[in-house]
Amino acid sequence: MREIVILAHVPTDSVNVGFIPAAQRLGLSVVLLTDHAETHRHYFSQAGLAAYPHEIVACDVFNPLAVIDAITCREQIPAAIFSNSDHLQTGTAIAAEYFRLPRKDWHVTYRAKNKAEMRNDLQTRGLDVLWHAVVCDKAALARVLDSVPFPCIVKPREGVASQQVSLARNHAELAAQCAAAWSNQPGQPLLLEEYIAGPLYTLETLGDDEKLCVLGGFQVKLSPPPHFVELEASWGTGLTAEQEARVVDLIRRFGVGFGACHTEFVMTESGPRLVEINYRSIGDYREFLLQDTLGIPLFEIVLRLYSGEPLPQLSIAPGAALIRYFTAQSAGRLTHAPEAFVRHADDIQITFKPLRTIGDTVTLTHSNKDYLGVLRGAGSDADRLGREMDRISSGLAWTIGA
Repeated sequence: MREIVILAHVPTDSVNVGFIPAAQRLGLSVVLLTDHAETHRHYFSQAGLAAYPHEIVACDVFNPLAVIDAITCREQIPAAIFSNSDHLQTGTAIAAEYFRLPRKDWHVTYRAKNKAEMRNDLQTRGLDVLWHAVVCDKAALARVLDSVPFPCIVKPREGVASQQVSLARNHAELAAQCAAAWSNQPGQPLLLEEYIAGPLYTLETLGDDEKLCVLGGFQVKLSPPPHFVELEASWGTGLTAEQEARVVDLIRRFGVGFGACHTEFVMTESGPRLVEINYRSIGDYREFLLQDTLGIPLFEIVLRLYSGEPLPQLSIAPGAALIRYFTAQSAGRLTHAPEAFVRHADDIQITFKPLRTIGDTVTLTHSNKDYLGVLRGAGSDADRLGREMDRISSGLAWTIGA
């Protein structure tokens, strides 16, 4: 049987519930390379899962040479090497290049992950000029302080899930936010960048290095500043074809063209301004909502690209989709939480997944890591779906004790 090597860091539903079952439906034997082998083995020790990897191999997946070494020890070269992790896109691309397998350009994945390099590249190409600077300590911050435009964004150069992302309105807030980040991780590179005001959107694309297919996008609702926690996303940007085409042109010229890409941008009076290019599938359970809404086998299509197949002609079903995240409002021990469910009403399907269990200790990070549960719904009518989501949301409650 042909093998697919999947690189993973910590367990995620995107891989374990999405991509691994999809790989097995394609007749591929899954070899999971991970630096958390025992954690993954514990996860897959559960009965009743949809699919299991054929083998779990301990490996320093952050080191491309270690990945190549682990694969050369196997009896056969895999049919594909894949990862959906933000952290592992570049190492995966380097390993796939070594074995001459379909892949993303590792230069592009690196620039996408390193947000300062993304800004530098966009500026060099004249695509999107935004003031930015990288600081690693107080001395570096002092050198750029006079040139910082306020308000400005502070975020880890290679961060994920809105962790440690904040809005600084003045010098004092900027110094305090940088100091807080460095107290947890001394010397951490922080990216300071000009704040882009306006509504936040996403664009979801698939490509085979020749064709690039736009699946659509979400309108995203964020928590109030100074933090940027994603609270809700509704399918459909409502943008014109010209506005959407400008975003596609930006990411194309940046180098995006293979596999899945999740792009975040703000629509301003002068046009779209890029926030982040996440060169992998969208996450936080919107990948499952996307599949349900579009009526396509999204996970299989992505893996077929890595197996060398061209992007198929996609027939995308029009539909409505809405996802809502419930965040912790205080720290403490979780003593009450709703249970998982799936409900159907007419053509609407609504799924609730708890992300914390009773007894968990909850800490506030002011990021997507504060999610307690996620409610996602798909249907044909956006207004009806919204009313049903509101009705169900009103009945969900959590209790967090001191």
